[in-house]
Amino acid sequence: MGTVTFVDETTLGARTASEPLAVPEERLPLRELIARRVALETGPEGYEAALARALEAFGRNGFLVLVGDRQIEDPDEWVTLGPATEVVFLRLVPLVGG
Repeated sequence: MGTVTFVDETTLGARTASEPLAVPEERLPLRELIARRVALETGPEGYEAALARALEAFGRNGFLVLVGDRQIEDPDEWVTLGPATEVVFLRLVPLVGG
């Protein structure tokens, strides 16, 4: 069993981290990690809609996901989780006027 810490980060340098989440699996697809993150934030009500919005935002590059030093680009890619894995959600800030 390992732990995952979800970290929100922006290209401007702001950074906030969640409490570590115990995860019994050694490997999960990124889609499932995003789902667990959404569940932590929304609870049961609104979960389905929030998950759909998160996956849509990921698909249109609204944010990047970094696990360790590696960017995960496919929501179905499997991620290996260690005893203390940091999953960074890097929100992209558009250029002014673009």
